Amino acid sequence: MDVERLLDRAHDLIAIRSTADRPADLRSALGHVLGAVGPGFTVEHFESRGKPSALVYAGPTRPPFRVILNAHLDVVPAEDRQFRARRDGDRLYGRGAQDMKVAALVMADVFATLAPDLPYPLGLQLVTDEEVGGVDGTGHQVAAGVTAGFVVIGEHSRLRVVAESKGLLQVRLRAGGVAAHAAYPWLGDNALRTLTAAIDGILRRHPVPAGEQWTTTVNVARIGTGNRAVNQVPADATAWLDIRFPPEDEAFAGRTPDEIVAHLGALGGERVTVTVEAFAPPHRADPAGAEVRLLRDAARAAGYSGDLLRKHGAADGRFYSAAGVDAVIFGPGGDGQHGPDEYLAIATVRPYHDALAGFLRRLGGG
Repeated sequence: MDVERLLDRAHDLIAIRSTADRPADLRSALGHVLGAVGPGFTVEHFESRGKPSALVYAGPTRPPFRVILNAHLDVVPAEDRQFRARRDGDRLYGRGAQDMKVAALVMADVFATLAPDLPYPLGLQLVTDEEVGGVDGTGHQVAAGVTAGFVVIGEHSRLRVVAESKGLLQVRLRAGGVAAHAAYPWLGDNALRTLTAAIDGILRRHPVPAGEQWTTTVNVARIGTGNRAVNQVPADATAWLDIRFPPEDEAFAGRTPDEIVAHLGALGGERVTVTVEAFAPPHRADPAGAEVRLLRDAARAAGYSGDLLRKHGAADGRFYSAAGVDAVIFGPGGDGQHGPDEYLAIATVRPYHDALAGFLRRLGGG
């Protein structure tokens, strides 16, 4: 792999504003990476609710894949300057540099080099909706029958292996009350007070930890009311909660949405209505599995620890995990994900490429 040539491609890819609200740019980013793969492969195109994705493989028909390399090409919004890649020493700055356009290009290079000669079928899965849930990319392809024995997702990890990530739950709480003049609050029923009491009840059961812990977290993202007058008791109030939970939390993991509503309703009180707006289960791969062990060995051979890592954020691996397929996150290094100074650690690009290629060869007995 020519690292400098790959970084030149990365500059062009970062310049594409592939955010969820720009369908033409999502297609452009997808086309850019497919161009990096080159000719000679079958490209199977998918689309769901305007989000394009692709599956690339050798041969005329889709095989049962031994391994799929998964990469997302969409990014979160950013200032104009972040769509102009900038190199400073060992860092490549830009939206998507770390999360995860450069990793996608590395995966494309590894796939194009190895797929024709490996003794098993290898797939390259390129999606454009991970940042908005993944349902129309990885989720859509899995529902369409795409599967594998093992999946590697190229999200950043500094060559550590993420075998677990938390589930995602987004909830809306609604409270009603009775409007009244603010000078006579006893004549009304303040919906905001009912709502905040419910939130307090939920946070007592699931408190915000003082530091990083592998536990359930509840983020109160927004509280609103239709009331616009300061001198009026509000008659309605709504709150949005973002909940992340590990596989071990039996209050959420393995529960149905109705069971989750009952749990949160018991904590918040009967005067609050709970609605599950989004739900995604946790992801977990067997840390003692043969593929995980080989991938960790390959990272060590490339000069990195290959340590196991847990991620608090949800990822597309959950779609495979729910289908009984082990999936891990394994990517290069960097920092500033979703922030104003996101960057890729350039020194990790070559080791990442070598570790990924080494893993695939070892899996085939080479």
